[in-house]
Amino acid sequence: MQAPAGQTTAPALRALLEDGGLTGEWILAPGRSSIRLKSKVMGLMPVNGVFREVSGYGTVAADGQVGGTLVVAAASIDTGNTRRDTHLRSADFFDAGHHPDIIFSADGIRPSGHGAAVTGVLTVRGRTRPLSFDTAASVLDGGEIRLGAEVRVNRADFGLTWNLMGMAATDNIVIIRAVFTRP
Repeated sequence: MQAPAGQTTAPALRALLEDGGLTGEWILAPGRSSIRLKSKVMGLMPVNGVFREVSGYGTVAADGQVGGTLVVAAASIDTGNTRRDTHLRSADFFDAGHHPDIIFSADGIRPSGHGAAVTGVLTVRGRTRPLSFDTAASVLDGGEIRLGAEVRVNRADFGLTWNLMGMAATDNIVIIRAVFTRP
């Protein structure tokens, strides 16, 4: 099978990592990146939101090892409903007053399948859990790396257990579109 158009294949990504073409520091382009949240609510429309404040960086070592961090401001959640957003920021969910950042720290990214396999840890509300997922990867000639993934996260693993009458799903989808450029 071939990688989708515009996506860098695993062998091509492996070659770029091995030849040192990606070595160095990379910074997230927040205006061109997004972290979205999708949650199902039984009997109702799914809740969709976007975090309006994201930052991050990545490093590629000369030996091809990759790491990095994405930081999401918990209080920046925007679902288009002010009342719901206020509740999501409260102690019932993100507790943004005490835990302002949601942090993903990648400790490894390796070519795999039609993109890359990412391993690391996710910290939400002071709880840290391992997280691994596959991502589509595109390395563009203009010095840009694009990553895209849909990651299933169980919010209960992070203490987000509020659930009025059991209507909200605990499994949520986090949709990542990250664009990294050289500083």
